[in-house]
Amino acid sequence: MAHWHSRLKFGLLAAAAAVALSACSAAGLSTYGNNKLAVADITNIGSYDADHALIEARAHFRNRDYGHSAAFYRRVVELRPKDPEGYVGLGASYDRLRRFDLSDRVYASLYTLSGSTVQYHNNVGYSHLLRGDLGGAHKSFQKARALDPDNLVVANNLQILRSVAAKSRA
Repeated sequence: MAHWHSRLKFGLLAAAAAVALSACSAAGLSTYGNNKLAVADITNIGSYDADHALIEARAHFRNRDYGHSAAFYRRVVELRPKDPEGYVGLGASYDRLRRFDLSDRVYASLYTLSGSTVQYHNNVGYSHLLRGDLGGAHKSFQKARALDPDNLVVANNLQILRSVAAKSRA
C-alpha cells in the first residue's frame, strides 16, 4: 500500500512539474490538453455567503480543482457583482478548464467593472498564452507592463512567453 501511495504521489508531482514547465505544447495547445472539464455542480452552493464562497474558491484554485473553483467564484460574482476578485478568479478558472468562451465573457465584464488594469491585462494575456495565441499574449502582457513596469508577475509571464516562443521556433 505504501509503495502504491509513493508511486501515485510521484506521478502526480511529475504531472504537476510538466504542467508548470511548459505553458503550451509545440502544437500551440495548452499543456492542459483539450479536456473540457465541466464546472462542478455543487448542490448546496446556495447556502454559501460571499466570504465563505471566496475562501472555498481560492482553496480549490490553489489545489488545481478548477471545476469547483469556477463554481465557487461564480457564486462570489453572483453575490458581489461589483467585486473584481470574483471575476478574476472565475476567468482564470474557466481558462484552466479551457472554457475560453466563458472566460472571454468574464474578462469583458471585468473590463467593464474595473477598466484597463494590470491584473486585467495580465490575466487576459495568460488566457491567450494557454490558448497558444502568443501574439495576443504578448500584446496583453505589454499593456500590463506599461501600466506597472516593475510588476514581478507580469515579468514572469513575459519570461514564460519568451520561453514558449523560443521552443516553438526550435
